[in-house]
Order: sequence, then structure tokens, then C-alpha cells
Amino acid sequence: MSLSKSLLLSLAPLLPQVSAWGTLGHTTVAFVAQNFVSDRTKSFTQGILNDSSSAYLANVATWADSYRSTAGGSFSSPFHYIDANDSPPSSCGVDYERDCSEEGCIVSAISNYTSRVQTTYLPLTERQKALKWIIHFVGDIHQPLHTEALEVGGNLINVTFNGTGTNLHRIWDTNMPEKLIGGFAVGDARDWATTLTSEIMNGSFAKDAKGWLNGMDVNDGIASAMYWAIDSNAFVCSTVVPKGADAVRDQELSGEYYETAIPVIQMQIAKAGYRLAAWLNLVATMENGLGTGKKRGKGNGLERRMVNWDEKAILEARRVRKTFGSDCGCGDEH
Repeated sequence: MSLSKSLLLSLAPLLPQVSAWGTLGHTTVAFVAQNFVSDRTKSFTQGILNDSSSAYLANVATWADSYRSTAGGSFSSPFHYIDANDSPPSSCGVDYERDCSEEGCIVSAISNYTSRVQTTYLPLTERQKALKWIIHFVGDIHQPLHTEALEVGGNLINVTFNGTGTNLHRIWDTNMPEKLIGGFAVGDARDWATTLTSEIMNGSFAKDAKGWLNGMDVNDGIASAMYWAIDSNAFVCSTVVPKGADAVRDQELSGEYYETAIPVIQMQIAKAGYRLAAWLNLVATMENGLGTGKKRGKGNGLERRMVNWDEKAILEARRVRKTFGSDCGCGDEH
């Protein structure tokens, strides 16, 4: 049974608003990317951002959330997610035509702003905003609940974590990463990025990292971003709600659930940073610069379209999302 509009409106102001991965996650993704970009890409991005510091990508990793909260930036709220109208946990999958709304979504935004940052005749301020959106949205798309429509990306699934009431979306964004790392400061993010970078280069992720670049084609941003979205969305069925929403609703999730989720969170943060580096290398030089994967190509078919749409369910999911409010579960974290 769907929630009534009046109930959603009464709940929306009380619901914690969160940014995908929170400050810690987004900053860590940026630092991981900085560890893999080429020298030419570093020069390219530092020039656009007008920032030659050692945290030039990390410094703007959460800008998109702050900007979304302004009157002039409110239009960008739908760009932080794509609502897969699938059926977890029995089936997960994202379809661009079905799930990207008329206002746009994270997939179309990554494609659009990739083109804009490459358009040299645009004003520098516009290219700068485009680059900052790319840095943020590549992080967002790797948070499984930013690719899922179920109860507004888990925002309406109330849970507790370490004895505190919250929701499923928030613990994936913030509570679980911060419990693992012990904080959310820039230094915490830099240290976590160093650990993840080591795992990518010589550790537990080294064998898989090459495959993380499959499906990457800077000239087809839609197909590339869809590959990432479908990859991320698969974890909704396998890890986020493997037994359905009601199995976690109103439950304390800081124990066994946390232990199961943390390996996925670590991998998704690492994957986001590595892919962001390769994507920025392609934007700047047309070469991914990492010596793995393909510069061009459609990947392994993950961008395929799905069938058997339920138009009524899709319209209802979009109504619920709009009723939830323009925050969409993506407000500033700290």
C-alpha cells in the first residue's frame, strides 16, 4: 500500500537529509581519483577549478549538494539519482528510458556535463560547474540506493544504527562509512583513500580493477553511466535489502548487517574513485591513462534495456519522489 500524500508531506521535514556517501565518502572518492589521474589531467582539472592545492578534486567533491540547496541550483536535485523501478529483492535493474525522468537523472547529467566541460567556448564558470558536477555524480552513482526507487531510495525505510533512529539511505551514505573510519574530516578521507589506492594497486581489488573500466566511452556518456548504475543497483538485491525492505525496517543494523555491507561500501568507494580518474583522463586526453580497460566500447551489455514496464507503478513512484520534496534525500551532511 502506498503512503498518502498528506502523510509523506508530514514526514518529509522530519526525515534526515543525506548526501550520497556523505562528506567522508565523496571526499575519499575524489582523493582516490587524484591518486590515479595523469599529469595532463591534473593540469587540466586544476586549471578549470583554479586550484593548485593537494586537494583540488576533494575540495569540490560536495559542492553539488550545497549548490542544489540554493534557489538557483534547485533544478539539479533530480540529477543526484536514477530511480530504478525494479522489484528488489527478486529482481534489480536500471533502464534509462523507463527510469530517467523528464527532469533528468544522474545518467543524463553525467553525459551532459561531460560534454560541457569539454566545450572550450563555454565560459570558464560553466565548465567549472560541469566539472564539479561530474566529480560529485560519479560518486553518487556508486551508492546503490541512488540507483533505486524503492521507498525513495530507502529514505522511507526507518532503521536504527548504534541505537539512534535513522533511515536505510542515511546509514549507507554516512553512518556505516563513518563507523568504519571513525570520522569524516579531510584527513580521514585522505587516509582512507590511501588505503583504498593500495588495495587497487596491489591488494584485494587489484585483480578486479581492470574490469571496473569496462563499458567506458567518453563519447557515449549515457551508455557509460548506465553501466555504472546497473552495476551499483545490483547490490540493492544482493546486499542492501536481500530479504526485502520489511526485513530491515525498524531493525538495529550496526551488527551483522553492517559487517555484510562494509566490504561493498569499501569496494564501491574505491571503484568510484578509480572510474572517476579514468573518466577525467578521457575527458582531458582521450586516453584513460590507467593501462587497463578500453578507451571505447559499450562494455558487457549492462546498458541493455529492460522490458515489462508497469506504467502505473512508475507514475506512482515518481509521485512519491516528488511528494517527498526537493531535498530528495540529498542534503548537506555535516
